[in-house]
Amino acid sequence: MTNITASMVKELRDMTSAGMLDAKKALVETNGDMEAAVDWLRTKGLASAAKKASRVAAEGLVAIAVEGNKGAVVEVNSETDFVAKNDMFKEYVTDAAIVALMNEGEVCNMETFQCPKVNKSFKERLTDMIAKIGENMTLRRAKTVSVENGVVASYMHNAAAPNLGKIGVLVALESTGNVEKLAEVGKQVAMHIAASSPLFKTIADVDPAAVEREKAIFSEQAAASGKPANIIEKMVEGRIRKYYDEVVLEEQAFIMDPDKKVKAIIADAAKEIGAPVELKEFVVFKLGEGIEKKSEDFAAEVAAQLAK
Repeated sequence: MTNITASMVKELRDMTSAGMLDAKKALVETNGDMEAAVDWLRTKGLASAAKKASRVAAEGLVAIAVEGNKGAVVEVNSETDFVAKNDMFKEYVTDAAIVALMNEGEVCNMETFQCPKVNKSFKERLTDMIAKIGENMTLRRAKTVSVENGVVASYMHNAAAPNLGKIGVLVALESTGNVEKLAEVGKQVAMHIAASSPLFKTIADVDPAAVEREKAIFSEQAAASGKPANIIEKMVEGRIRKYYDEVVLEEQAFIMDPDKKVKAIIADAAKEIGAPVELKEFVVFKLGEGIEKKSEDFAAEVAAQLAK
């Protein structure tokens, strides 16, 4: 019997993108014949992940995991919403969030984390899942937040299952005050974020280049009105204030009480619990955000399927 070496397994994996164990099994089954091993994997539906990797994956699920004073949010993409309903896919995304939380993982090292359930890395497990389900999938991003004292509150919008959905939000509130009250306020702020899509936490966080860009646009618009320079300056100042109100979380009108800004809601909470409350950080993952979806008409899609 041919001795199956690590280099042979690697070569077959490079050729087929199959999982390590699947590649080794294929070589064992075919007595080390590389070409036959490729055919064996293809027969089992395990050698097609590489071709699928070029297809756009903009659907999928966002998952959240929170424990104590830390939380993690993860996005895993698939090509279709149908796959996002698959139990195997749901389990993978849920596990990814849990392991990200355990390891404080960002997406750059998430793929190398070992999944205790199957004793494979998340990258290997994903490759196996691509081959079995038949769609391209990507472990796109992961983010963790934490506080020393306080809470990390979460909210999942369009939930498909507990802690799984299309918009996941984490809010970190630093405080020594009542944890239950903090959690309540944090959940409300997280819901606000999901609805209002802030880009920055405070005015100080706003990119100066973005502000200058907005000023240039507003100045040109105001100049077209023919008003004096001093009036135009005030008009631009007013528009910049409005810009902050739209993109800065603390400056936004609170969705549950539009007469108050979010920063006022945080200040009120601090008074109520008798301890300072700092909105330390927030993170929001919206499914498919920023991914350019490929547009094809139905006839072209059918033709592409027939050509396979």
